[in-house]
Amino acid sequence: MDDLTALAREHLDAARTETHGRSAHLVLKDGPLRQSLIALVTGVELDEHNAPPAASLQVLHGHVRLTGRESGDQDLIAGQLQAIPHERHSLRAVEDSVVLLTAVTATPECTHEL
Repeated sequence: MDDLTALAREHLDAARTETHGRSAHLVLKDGPLRQSLIALVTGVELDEHNAPPAASLQVLHGHVRLTGRESGDQDLIAGQLQAIPHERHSLRAVEDSVVLLTAVTATPECTHEL
């Protein structure tokens, strides 16, 4: 079992020393489910990218801005959880931040009959 508080501290420290200002760790991989811890220093942005079939973002530390092309800006602070819009989006650290990204990378096929 991973200690998210310790991982957040470790990766935020690492992000502060990296030239690109970020550090990430794959916490969980189970079939199409992925959980990744991402640490970003103030001002660092994950450029606009496509959304997975389903995803959420939980802020563990700090303040981030999630920006969707159509949905606009959503400011999130520690303790908040937000579904990621089904559109191209970006993420910017308003202050040193750590988030937990939970994503479903593929739509599971139904293997049983109803």
